[in-house]
Amino acid sequence: MSYITCLGSSALSDFRRRALASQLHVNDVRARWVHFVALHGGDVTKDYNQNDLIEMLTYGDEYLEEDEDGVDTTTWFVHPRKGTISPWSSKATSIAEVCGFGSVVKRIERGTIFKISSDVEFDVSKAKKELHDTMTQDLSPNMPDLETMFGEHTPAPAKVIDLFVEGRDPHGTLREVNRTMGLALDDSEIEYLVSKFTGDGGLGRSPFDVELYMFAQINSEHCRHKQFNASWTIDGVKKDFSLFSMIRNTNQKSPTYVVSAYSDNAAVLEAQEDQNATFFAPLNESKEWTQINERVYYVIKAETHNHPSAISPFAGAATGAGGEIRDEGAVGRGSRPKAGLTGYNVSNLLIPGFQQPWELEDVSRPGHIASGLDIMLEGPIGGASFNNEFGRPCITGYFRTFLAQIPLIDGSEELRGYHKPVMLAGGLGTVRPLHALKDASIVQPGSFIIVLGGPAMLIGLGGGAASSQTSAEGSADLDFASVQRGNAEVQRRAQEVINSCVAMGSENPILFIHDIGAGGLSNGIPELVHDSRLGAKMELREVDNADRGLSPLEIWCCEAQERYVIAISPASINAFKAIALRERCSYSVVGKTDGKKGGRDNRLLLTDRESSEHKEPINLPMETLFGKPPKLSRVVESRKLSLPSFDSSLATYLPKMESGFLEVAIQRVLTLPSVGSKSFLITIGDRSVSGLVVRDQMVGPFQVPVADVGITATSLKLGMITGEAMAMGERPILALISPAASARMAVAESLMNIAAADVLLERVSLSANWMAAARHPGEAAALYDAVEAIGMQLCPELGISVPVGKDSTSMSMSWKDKHSQEEIKVTAPLSLVISAFSPVKNTRHWTPTLRRPEEQGIGETILLLVDLAESRQCLGGSALAQVFGQVGNEAPDVRNVQLLKDYFDAIEQLHEAGVVLAYHDRSDGGLFTTIVEMMFAGHCGVNLMVDAICRTTDTTHVLSSLFNEELGAVFQVRKRDEIHFHRCFATCGPPSNLIKKIGRVAPASQQDLTIYHGSQLVYRQSRTLLQQTWSATSHRMQRLRDNPACADEEFNKILDSSSAGLSYNLTFNPKDNILPFTSKLPNIFSLNSKPRVAILREQGTNGQSEMAFAFMTAGFTAIDVHMTDLISGKIALSNNFVGLAACGGFSYGDVLGAGRGWASTVLLNPKVREEFRAFFERKNTFTLGVCNGCQFLSRLQSIIPGAEGWPTFETNISEQYEARACMVKITDSDTAPNVFLHGMHNSALPIVVAHREGRSSFKAPSSAQKLVASGRVAIRYVDNNTLGPTEKYPENPNGSPLGIAGISSSDGRVLAIMPHPERSFASWVPDGKKEEWGDVLPWQRLFYSARRWVSI
Repeated sequence: MSYITCLGSSALSDFRRRALASQLHVNDVRARWVHFVALHGGDVTKDYNQNDLIEMLTYGDEYLEEDEDGVDTTTWFVHPRKGTISPWSSKATSIAEVCGFGSVVKRIERGTIFKISSDVEFDVSKAKKELHDTMTQDLSPNMPDLETMFGEHTPAPAKVIDLFVEGRDPHGTLREVNRTMGLALDDSEIEYLVSKFTGDGGLGRSPFDVELYMFAQINSEHCRHKQFNASWTIDGVKKDFSLFSMIRNTNQKSPTYVVSAYSDNAAVLEAQEDQNATFFAPLNESKEWTQINERVYYVIKAETHNHPSAISPFAGAATGAGGEIRDEGAVGRGSRPKAGLTGYNVSNLLIPGFQQPWELEDVSRPGHIASGLDIMLEGPIGGASFNNEFGRPCITGYFRTFLAQIPLIDGSEELRGYHKPVMLAGGLGTVRPLHALKDASIVQPGSFIIVLGGPAMLIGLGGGAASSQTSAEGSADLDFASVQRGNAEVQRRAQEVINSCVAMGSENPILFIHDIGAGGLSNGIPELVHDSRLGAKMELREVDNADRGLSPLEIWCCEAQERYVIAISPASINAFKAIALRERCSYSVVGKTDGKKGGRDNRLLLTDRESSEHKEPINLPMETLFGKPPKLSRVVESRKLSLPSFDSSLATYLPKMESGFLEVAIQRVLTLPSVGSKSFLITIGDRSVSGLVVRDQMVGPFQVPVADVGITATSLKLGMITGEAMAMGERPILALISPAASARMAVAESLMNIAAADVLLERVSLSANWMAAARHPGEAAALYDAVEAIGMQLCPELGISVPVGKDSTSMSMSWKDKHSQEEIKVTAPLSLVISAFSPVKNTRHWTPTLRRPEEQGIGETILLLVDLAESRQCLGGSALAQVFGQVGNEAPDVRNVQLLKDYFDAIEQLHEAGVVLAYHDRSDGGLFTTIVEMMFAGHCGVNLMVDAICRTTDTTHVLSSLFNEELGAVFQVRKRDEIHFHRCFATCGPPSNLIKKIGRVAPASQQDLTIYHGSQLVYRQSRTLLQQTWSATSHRMQRLRDNPACADEEFNKILDSSSAGLSYNLTFNPKDNILPFTSKLPNIFSLNSKPRVAILREQGTNGQSEMAFAFMTAGFTAIDVHMTDLISGKIALSNNFVGLAACGGFSYGDVLGAGRGWASTVLLNPKVREEFRAFFERKNTFTLGVCNGCQFLSRLQSIIPGAEGWPTFETNISEQYEARACMVKITDSDTAPNVFLHGMHNSALPIVVAHREGRSSFKAPSSAQKLVASGRVAIRYVDNNTLGPTEKYPENPNGSPLGIAGISSSDGRVLAIMPHPERSFASWVPDGKKEEWGDVLPWQRLFYSARRWVSI
């Protein structure tokens, strides 16, 4: 094997260089990419053009050498960790293979060369985390040894754990192995294993290390949920139920709409009965996108990835998102993820220069554990990046910080907080009814066992066991070994294989499917075999493996991600292989099932053909592997904390102040992360992919992140009104006061949030994620109380089920302070996160956006508080208490379950009545936050009158009324509808003090919050200053993470009270029939002539469904075309295609420049290049490229007539993924009108953007103006007020010069556009417009225009 080293472009922008130099306390930092290419052995120089390969690896901004006189410069090299393949490598190598270098290039890797200039000697030991990811990369002063990086190594052998050493107790041997390998086995499991291997009737041999490791993963707390299945004795009283049985009780009491619970990777629920939905997918043979009328079931799931996110936040959160997505895709016989949610809990942020008075600053952490700040700067990017690249919108979530000293009864204190963070990922997906349930009976002996997805590699060893231990209980080495890394593009390919199999309906090749998560193959394959009630014979070396040197343990037990294990019948194996080959998705046929159904002699046999010594590293009876060690029995004591009452006058906490308490409280509460803006967590995530998102976090014309609920449409179909809603609830700080109240309030909060959608209470189902430090004094009893509160009481009384959930019972972290050597422990509060899901009758919904009186049809409006607490105002566990370093001792609670049920009866009537203009529940930050968030969303003022909720103007009463977080919600209604509103509540016999009139909405010219008690003014402040305070934490985080100039520009725009927001300024009527035939637009599917459009995709594309649907609605036949079809010759563009649509996504993960890898597969394949050139030159064809497709076309300008002078599309000026709704203006050419823009010239309207590389980049500064002057800039970002082209952020989300968003060829037959018209069907639309436009929304005009052009 030979190697090439190729220096690349700059790896850091100027502002990132400055930021890193500041972090390292050095003069300067320069960085450039370096590429390492492994070539196949022999003389390969004759077989390829090395210049083409080097050109392929040339991308990004040129690296310029800069020498600084008199300053020492040291060089450091960062490269992938030994035994791993980076996600970048797998994508770049794939590009090389497709471009024709496959016979020459074995693998390409990338590293970074850092040159650090400093006046003083640079100490790299203090900068390792800043320079590289210690989990996935190595750092050294020398270039890496390429033989070590790429070389073929001799397979490491299996190890025998000798239990028969003379004079040594086998129990002691296993205990030592348990400690050194981090197996997390308890004493009963060690006893069980000793008896199975050495006891009478046992195996009579010593185990291999891989067998012990596999047993530990399968039987870990993470996988077996021992605490939740344990028997319990609390305070000497034996309990009747296990935790799990109490959760199951909810489904036993309310099973009506649950299809599958507790038996699959996610729960399956019935969707809305009258949904009139369709299954939309390409047919297997013709590849034509087709709608099949079929009811859709939906799947729900949420899980956490806490331990990995504490160690390596980006990778931990990314693989947390990826693992949950795989759960949604591995239900029944194959399912499809649809939309996600997320949540984060960390200890205090301690933002430099922005530390808050309640944040404890002197609490350290273990050296290998990330700080709360680092977790929130890196983790959400990891999670969002995976979602974005895979193609799943994330549409709701939460974020909480907490760390406090808590007093105990004995006078001591303990630290409670989230040093061990919560990283929660969840969501919903869909499954076809015929595939919804797993059926073990169809998996027969002789079925093939397939591993689908990426290769095994040395990452993620022992994650299931590691996450089951208190952090720092094991070693840092074991912690790092247990963390995985993610490759969303590989997972996308695997999902496309599953989608294609599922589309075959009754011919689906998949008999059984599990995702590979905790424990790797050592858990996934035995689980599939066990569930099938069979045994299996497999060969280890058939597993796709990135490093031949790995041992059997490392191959079998590693948690390399993006993999599924599938059972396929011999009759279907060829069909499956053809699908995987088309998607370029790796798979391994590792063995077959054998034995008899339910046979006691069934065995799991794994052979190793490359081992001369240990030919069978696994040979175990299935009943040994899945036997039942003694059931865990917990005997615990309860404990009540010594919490002082909260002084709501604040005098105790602000002793030097005599007045101004309300102002201080407001400033602190609005900057608390759980209360303040989450914008920095939201705009980084795609919320539009799929075209099915109806409600995401950003609401109204001003796009403020305050939505209560996320909503999706059931399926892609014109006129679709049914869908699904999801919302979240969590109140963990209350658990320090009352675990039961905390659990009840979490459930209630999720319900108050989901009430913004048109749901029925009886159709709501919950996912419950339980997190506790079950070995910490009192916490196990607290966990039992909380589970009992909702499993046996609240949920059965409400009539709702908890069919799915997850637990993490090691939520504490302990270590010794490196200076004092004192033992420090931080324990999380009992934390229950509820995710509520429900079908919706109609996707119409309420948002917190207040409507202004001057808006058409609005007039005078009032604000009504529905107070479900019946005037109670407990401040325990509130944001107000937290920002003064307190918890309090009186918790809000669900005190009247019937009242909550009656509330939902009224909510149903209010949705039907249509009288509610805005809705927002009372939660974190209390009523004050509820009101101001509604103001922010509506850019208006509120006159708040607190007489009905506040006894006097005394500080104690004012703060209690404004900041309690009891159950309640605020409604905006027209004054004339007040009686109607009350009438909707009349049927439930509401208490007299349930509904309180608390204020009115002021005109847009009066954007102040005023609070009155009677005639006395209590408080006044402008909406703009309040919103800046509320946004300050998000702004500071954005500044640290992204381009600070962009963060500042967006933050300063809040002060502009005259902003017009999003608006529709159309020069056409969307309902106009512009087609040259008489068929009405909604009936276009009945047309006989449907021209063929190639819906083109490449590996990593994720936007093909909505693109196909958009063209179908305009009367085209949409054909699914993968680049493998064109390269193989199975499909040709000359085959009656009039149109080509290149879809959005992340082709090859954009590793060689956005769209560039995809373009290289065309330009470097002579046959394919000629086919594209011929298509572009045919005068009767059109081409559309959106987002990644736009980037792709921009790289093909050399073969597109009239594309000379086009830009390429490079990294956004913010250096961040930007997902927003922006205003654009269409500027069609007079001389050569664009095919897609008929009659749309001068229209300005909102559109969805979702990209990281959208900035148009020209070789010369004057080229942008020349392109505009030539009439080939078709779409531009514009200012919301003037509607003129803008370069200001965030109206221009990427910094494109002159606002360039879309470009046209000179003859108008090609349109390349970075925003997403195909996803903007359901974007924000003002009241009344949907009724006016019907099913045809403005951006559909773009596709109708193309259909018109074909027919004239």
